[in-house]
Amino acid sequence: MPRIPAAAVPKIPVDRCRGERCCVPSAKPAVRTAEAERLTKDLEILANPVRLQLLDVLLRNEGRVCVCDLDAAVPVKQPTVSHHLKLLREAGLVSREKHGVWAYYRVRRDALALLRARIVAGLEELK
Repeated sequence: MPRIPAAAVPKIPVDRCRGERCCVPSAKPAVRTAEAERLTKDLEILANPVRLQLLDVLLRNEGRVCVCDLDAAVPVKQPTVSHHLKLLREAGLVSREKHGVWAYYRVRRDALALLRARIVAGLEELK
């Protein structure tokens, strides 16, 4: 792409003194920092294809799902599945019951509904 010579670029007149802000005072975020950080955390927990697939499997199987079935359902190895299940547990989206050496997981639908509502509300603030 050819460069445009500086002399060919028209100068736009500016009606302000040097050092004055060119932005209008309302050029500030309407979303407070704490709200933006919360929305970011909420989006981050869902921003991984393995976590979304795990949630999908758990939601489609209403009861509890054995971790061995979850391992087989996603295209990653067991340690990665365990890592993502831990993140989902820490976020409060899934619960775990241990029976001997096996762990059974289920979605906490109330927590997922709250997460969904927070995300929708947070995105609405960005209008």
